[in-house]
Formats: sequence, structure tokens, C-alpha cells
Amino acid sequence: MLTSRPVVLSLATFISLIVLLVIRDGRFLALTPLNETPRPKWPSDGYRHDVELVVASTKKEDTSWIQKYLPDWYTHIYVADDPDASLTVPKNKGREAMVYLTHIINHYSDLPPKKENRRIGRILSSGRHVVDVRSSLIFIHASRFAWHNDDPSYDALPTLRSFRISHLQEAGYANLRCVWVIGCPAEIRPVEDEGSANNGVLSTKGVFRQAWRELMMPEEAPVPEVVAVSCCSQFGVTRETIRSRPVGDYVRFRDWLLRTSLEDSLSGRVLEFSWHIIFGKDAVHCPSAQECYCKTFDICDSTCSEGACDGRYTLPPYSTLPDGWPLVDWEHEDRNFTGPLG
Repeated sequence: MLTSRPVVLSLATFISLIVLLVIRDGRFLALTPLNETPRPKWPSDGYRHDVELVVASTKKEDTSWIQKYLPDWYTHIYVADDPDASLTVPKNKGREAMVYLTHIINHYSDLPPKKENRRIGRILSSGRHVVDVRSSLIFIHASRFAWHNDDPSYDALPTLRSFRISHLQEAGYANLRCVWVIGCPAEIRPVEDEGSANNGVLSTKGVFRQAWRELMMPEEAPVPEVVAVSCCSQFGVTRETIRSRPVGDYVRFRDWLLRTSLEDSLSGRVLEFSWHIIFGKDAVHCPSAQECYCKTFDICDSTCSEGACDGRYTLPPYSTLPDGWPLVDWEHEDRNFTGPLG
């Protein structure tokens, strides 16, 4: 049967559009099924970026700074208190720990792949050229400025930009904090501290021993005598380190979070002081500040004591930064902040 010329031209145009959608710049694009949760997109510069950023956020927090200043990081932003978000959690419980465990469980089999016998070169937003980047995940909170961030302005951005992936690949796990306050050198003594309270309110120290017994297999992981790590649940970890444990372990940890009667402030902090142990470090993980800053952030010329380096971190007077930070301080004095804003 003969087909009219206009019909043929229409078919040709339709097929051409389909081809353009499927093939672009010599690369085939995967077409996501309509019923599948959209995955974060890789940056459009032609490289697969194997540093994944997992962000624990809530609806009220502004995460736009991540895309603006770290556009070449493959990012998963979870919204823990929004059940309709594209990335969320079974229950908003246990603070950032629920997000971290949910991501590990859901992506255990497809974590960023290790690159064997291959050299990969790319430029990070910091301008540094990185070679042989393998599988790395960094778990962070949503706020760019927070009292615990290990930076003179409590700014997460320079911390992330200067974080040395090569060190993480060697270490398997690396904290985003080097300063010892708060968490080192001996934050929790589980046996001695059991049942302790602050002004009648149960503390993390007081519940840690029992929580550890519920979280871990006691015969495989006896309760440590001392637990110490610089706070506050922001760290990098490699795919190989995560997968050194079976996925069932992470399911068990999350089930504990879902079931426990502890307040979020306690259950979340129990995990905060357990991540380093879960990922294979000693129960007391307090490298000297000088060693940590040099290896983790390439800051090697500071004058340091065992637990701090000059000009790096000062414990703020309050856990809430003042309005106008980082431009002004608590006294509304100009701080001469020179980092990017806006």
C-alpha cells in the first residue's frame, strides 16, 4: 500500500525527534520508567563523578548552596519529614542516622563502583585536579553553616572542597572534623556511665551500654571500655568499607532506630558515636589534630596541640549561630567574611 508524502515526512520527523532524545552528544540516555523514583542526575560535563554526597535535611532547611557551589558532586538530598519527597525515610526518627542507614540499605548493591586499573582525571569545583577517584560517599547535614562544622566560620563548604578523597580511599572512613572538642579523647565510658543523667535527664553516656548491646551482636562486638570520636555525624566512607558488613547489619541498626523508645536526641547520638566503629575503626578514634588536618584537608602548616590547631575551630558560645552570620558575629560586629554567598 502506498503512503502519502506528508505522512512519510511526519513519520520521519517523529523518528528524528526520538533519536535526538535517545542519543545526545554521542551518548545514549537511559529513559526512566514513569513509575520509578527519579534519581539524581550526573553533571553534564561527560564525567561520572564517583564522589556521592548524601544529605540529611528537613523541609525548613535550605540546601540550594550544595547545587550552587558543588555542581560537580553527585548528590542525594533526603527530606526526612516529607513523606512525599522523592528521597525520604520510613520514619523521621533518629535524626541523620535514619537518612544515612536508609541510603546505605537502598543502595547497598549499587553504591558508586570502584574503578580498577583505570586513571580518571577531572576538575573539582575547588579547581583541584583529582586523579584515580574511586568509590566514595560523604554523609552530611543540610545546613551550610552550623556550630559544629570544623571551620573558622563554621562553614561546611570549604570543608567539603578541601576534603582529600585520596586520604579517604586509603583510610576507608574519615571524619569531617579533626578538632577534639566535642567527643575526644574519652567521651563515653559505657560501663562506668551507665544510667548517668544530666539534671535528672537521661544522657547518651547513660544509655550507650544498653543501646550497644541491642545494636550489636555481643559475642562479636563486646561493649567497649571507652568510646571517643570527634562529633557530629558527618564523615566520608568508601564503598568497600560499607560493604565489608552485610546489608543485614544496616537493616538491624535501622530497625533498632525504628523500635527504640529513646528520644531522637539519644538514639541519634548513640549512632553518632558508633559510626566509626561500624566502619572498622577503633572505639577510640582520635588522631592528633595536626595529623588529621594534614591528611584530611591538606592543612599541614598550622601550630597545633594534640586536639586543636590554631585558627581552625573555636567552640562557639551558643549552639545557634546569630542572625546575619557569617557576616556578623553575636555582638553584631563585622567578621570580614570573604567566602562566597548569595
